[in-house]
Amino acid sequence: LLSLVAEFCCGFFVILILGNFWFLAVLYLLWLYLDWETPCAGGRRSQWVRSWAVWKYFREYFPIRLIKTSDLNPNHNYLLGFHPHGVLVAGAFGNFCTGPSFKNLFPGLTPYLHIMPIWFGCPFFREYIMCAGMVSASKESVSYVLNNKGGGHASIIVIGGAEESLNAHPGSLTLNILKRKGFIKMALKHGAHLVPVFSFGENELFKQVANPKGSWLRNVQEKLQKIMGFALPLFHARGVFQYSFGLIPYRQPIHTVVGSPIPVKQNLNPTSEEIDQLHALYLQKLRKLFEEHKRNYGIPEHKSLIFE
Repeated sequence: LLSLVAEFCCGFFVILILGNFWFLAVLYLLWLYLDWETPCAGGRRSQWVRSWAVWKYFREYFPIRLIKTSDLNPNHNYLLGFHPHGVLVAGAFGNFCTGPSFKNLFPGLTPYLHIMPIWFGCPFFREYIMCAGMVSASKESVSYVLNNKGGGHASIIVIGGAEESLNAHPGSLTLNILKRKGFIKMALKHGAHLVPVFSFGENELFKQVANPKGSWLRNVQEKLQKIMGFALPLFHARGVFQYSFGLIPYRQPIHTVVGSPIPVKQNLNPTSEEIDQLHALYLQKLRKLFEEHKRNYGIPEHKSLIFE
């Protein structure tokens, strides 16, 4: 979805260059140069964009719901680990970038959804995603958000990243997390409380072409992901007037459950052992969150999370 919108924006920019409006393209390039660091400095959110009526229809299509399990004190900063990535990351966008749900459930907190820096290099598209409350996933950007002395900031990071989207098959519960410890280090350095978030239904929106590990397709996808920085899952779902084939996601409910915070004491120079210890605690809390809520959202009793 992001790719399609980004391609449209890039195409519009090319039209400006090739047409009689090249001077507008030059002015925009100057603006881009001057504004280049904004995605790493809190972005430029617009409540008007975040409250567009189209996002209400987007949320109600599935529908998307945000579930609160514990209060989050706005005097602290938080790092929310979002799982799983899925293909669309619909739960993250629908709950943290649009609508009043987060604000109503967690008053005093401002959410920042961190996405790959590559998206902020796309003309015009970068303005739209910043208005929606998205910022870069770079270390500088996360530090900027979590360094707010008065608290009240919440960084939302999709921990599995683009690589995890290749596991986004219906029924899949595999998370790419065992080697991902950078978010733990960031939480320690800034004393940001960690909050596990699991989005039930995220992997049910599309059917993906079979790509088991070791297959030629998976090997190609992983190589392309390393080269380009983002994955290319081959997926399909329903059409506009039929349900057999298309790119419109299936209407499957998404319930994004926000867990209880894990208190983190600031440590500017954490050791590997301290990072590993907090990482293990985070995995334990994430698994507990999943186990406590899976029955409510149609997950069989015998199914559990798989950490890779």
